[in-house]
Amino acid sequence: MSIFIGGAWPYANGSLHLGRVSSLLPGDVIARYFRLKGEEVLYVSGSDCHGTPISIQANKEGVSPLVITDRYHNEFVDCFRQIGFSYDIYTRTDDPFHREVVQEVFNQLLDNGVLYKKAVEQTYCNGCDRFLPDRYVEGNCPHCGSAARGDQCDACSALLDPLELHNRSCKLCNGSPSSRFSDHYFLALSKFQNELESFVDQADGWRENGIGLSRRYLGEGLQDRAATRDLDWGVDVPLEGFEGKKIYVWVEAVSGYLSASKQWANQSGESWEKFWSKEGVRAYYIHGKDNIPFHTLIWPAILLGLKNLHLPDQIVSSEFLTLEGRKFSTSRNWAVWVPYLLGRYDADSLRYFLIANGPENRDTDFSWREFIYSHNGELLGAFGNFVNRSLVFIEKFYEGKIPHGVIDINIKDQIEDLYIRCGELIEKGKLKEALETVFTFIRSCNKYFDEQKPWNQIKENVDSCSHTLNTCVQIIANLSNLLEPFVPFSCIKIRGFLSLSVPTWEYVECPDGRELTQVEVLFQRIDVSRIEEEVHRLKSH
Repeated sequence: MSIFIGGAWPYANGSLHLGRVSSLLPGDVIARYFRLKGEEVLYVSGSDCHGTPISIQANKEGVSPLVITDRYHNEFVDCFRQIGFSYDIYTRTDDPFHREVVQEVFNQLLDNGVLYKKAVEQTYCNGCDRFLPDRYVEGNCPHCGSAARGDQCDACSALLDPLELHNRSCKLCNGSPSSRFSDHYFLALSKFQNELESFVDQADGWRENGIGLSRRYLGEGLQDRAATRDLDWGVDVPLEGFEGKKIYVWVEAVSGYLSASKQWANQSGESWEKFWSKEGVRAYYIHGKDNIPFHTLIWPAILLGLKNLHLPDQIVSSEFLTLEGRKFSTSRNWAVWVPYLLGRYDADSLRYFLIANGPENRDTDFSWREFIYSHNGELLGAFGNFVNRSLVFIEKFYEGKIPHGVIDINIKDQIEDLYIRCGELIEKGKLKEALETVFTFIRSCNKYFDEQKPWNQIKENVDSCSHTLNTCVQIIANLSNLLEPFVPFSCIKIRGFLSLSVPTWEYVECPDGRELTQVEVLFQRIDVSRIEEEVHRLKSH
């Protein structure tokens, strides 16, 4: 089985905050798991370097869009590396390779009769003397009345055309835009209504928000959408007479999954086709709920239009993460920025919190109190404590060598069952439940250590003590496999302590008599005074 995993492409117009990372992290967990199983995995993503948000930021700073995209793309690469994202390729949409593939996609859709040309009325600002990109038009949503931009209403998730907005204004000059006609190409989305209804009806393993929102759009009837726009930053429309027009970012950005796959194949000498063929592939798409229609309807329509390419199998669409009870707001600086967090805390602490408490099926909240108590109570108090107390005991009483003994058969059965149960949950995108299953086992292992009382056994029955500690070592060895997708940095340390080779998704045994090496505590306690300090820092901005 070939496993394709596409992680949503973050906009390169500002630093990453925790809300963004919370929706992307499941992709890395799933990729790491399938690699442990020995499956062929292609995990791709990149920085979305086109679209209006980048132009807006560049205008604000008085620089070219490329200055903005270089800055944030490089920052993203560094952040993802530090968090442990294991992308096979992380590219960018202003890469020449991506541009060529997107233009090929455009021409192929045109050849296959999926794109058609028509004159379209667009918002035009007389004050700025230009057609306005959708996000430069602001007003009120015609469906719910909330403040909205010209492409989408965040309040009710409606996809919009800027001309639909009530009380329209230009984001650049605050003037009232008029409208003019301009020739553009449209994606015949309505042509795929029946096929997409069938596709969504047969969806297996999608999260509820993915199915619910897709059915809502289908129930309203799919509307054809403009595939080109009058923009000055993006991928050129590859046709004579369309100079100065760009391929619309919602077509161009999702095509990045295909372009990144081809770029990876070009660089590695591997085949991209085996991850896109109709048979023998499982395709996961990882994103936040604001990106659902682009992955469940628009991208599948493009794939159907291209013909003979694999459609999404699993839609892993997270809900929103809030911060101390409020929505993340970059404009008001109400955010925890990833570079700041990584400078002060372990990547595994972040990974653990965002999976164990993340917005998998409902909106959840990041609070500094919960984050620090989660680290101290679970990572350090349960997992780190079990590893440390077991290995320190061996260092003290067995000269640092794994004692000869036999693993408790009941615990061995539990471990073997964990591989099966957790694997099934991860494959279904139920990462929170998978992680909690492992930690329930870890808590039972601490109880086992307490009940066996090795500090008494070493005096009264050395053989029993050896069996107890040998069992603990085998538990730790297998935890370094089972937790590898979730907290990889700690698992690397454990394999170092036990001199274990590459991890795998099956029961392993650490040989008797092997000497432990460079044992250290897995996690340091975070002083709870940090909670008040971090909340104060957040509120003072």
